[in-house]
Amino acid sequence: MTETRIETDSLGEVEVARDRLWGAQTQRSLENFPIGEGTMPLAVVHALALVKLAAARCNRDNGKLDADRASAIERAAREVVDGLWDGEFPLVVWQTGSGTQSNMNVNEV
Repeated sequence: MTETRIETDSLGEVEVARDRLWGAQTQRSLENFPIGEGTMPLAVVHALALVKLAAARCNRDNGKLDADRASAIERAAREVVDGLWDGEFPLVVWQTGSGTQSNMNVNEV
């Protein structure tokens, strides 16, 4: 039996496998949209992480994000780009038109 932890978001609590880095939004997407088998290409996931890395730098440089948080985001984004967490992006390609679920998955990891 897989050990779980409780994650909470605006919709309430949801159980997530303890060994997973994702949170409530990704778990809800897995449970509510079991459509198809093809997962989001890792190249897209890595590109989203690069956007987040660039946004952290810009917001830090413009005084909108403190240096510690910017550094943490940059480090996490770089780890995603480098493929360290490729197994943490299980969502299928069939999502809303804007890819909100994959965007949230990257944020959570």
